[in-house]
Amino acid sequence: MAIPRLFLDAPLAPGAALAVADAQARYLATVLRLGAGAEVRVFNGVDGEWRAEISSVTKKGVTLALVDQTRPQISPPDLMLVFAPVKRHGTDLLVEKATELGVRVLQPVITRRTNAERVRTDRLRSIVIEAAEQTERLDLPDVREPLALARALDGWDGRRILFADEAGDARPLAEVARVLDDAPLALLTGPEGGFDPEERRLLRALPFVTPVSLGPRILRAETAVIAGLAVIQATWGDWS
Repeated sequence: MAIPRLFLDAPLAPGAALAVADAQARYLATVLRLGAGAEVRVFNGVDGEWRAEISSVTKKGVTLALVDQTRPQISPPDLMLVFAPVKRHGTDLLVEKATELGVRVLQPVITRRTNAERVRTDRLRSIVIEAAEQTERLDLPDVREPLALARALDGWDGRRILFADEAGDARPLAEVARVLDDAPLALLTGPEGGFDPEERRLLRALPFVTPVSLGPRILRAETAVIAGLAVIQATWGDWS
């Protein structure tokens, strides 16, 4: 059996004793049936990954003793996903896949055609943690509170935005990404039904926005996120 891997919101240092409770304790003790002496890998998004041993299992929880660091902390390229939420399961999927694909910041934006239910960032953070645990990530994406598209653009920090435009008259994403430097970057994807004409005009008028094409077919919102991030990582990010 593979050694379990858990995200713990606690400082990690040699010899530290960490209390694990609630769902994580039940997972270790009840689901995996691990006892004292069993190995666990832990990370907190800051201090790298550590090997730990279970020192005790009680009704109150599980106690871990840190043994040594197995990997130092590293971070993926500064890639941000700015996305219009879709219906619940679609949003869950794109957040999970964005985490797997190395996104460092997740910024939901509300557009004129956004028809998603209320965005629960607590739920999205839980999805991020689970995806990071399963994919060997050492850090967690920063899940930000939703903003109206216009407000997000008004307060923009100047990083280059690659705007996935459905018009079909933009340069291919791979071609654009291939000549980028290592400055912070964002991918912007729209809702089901796409951006409305006024939003597209606004985006195309901004100096920090570059329209890009994701190919000859109209992609579902979730597919556009996965395809766009995969192309960026392959040509600009940490796949190259």
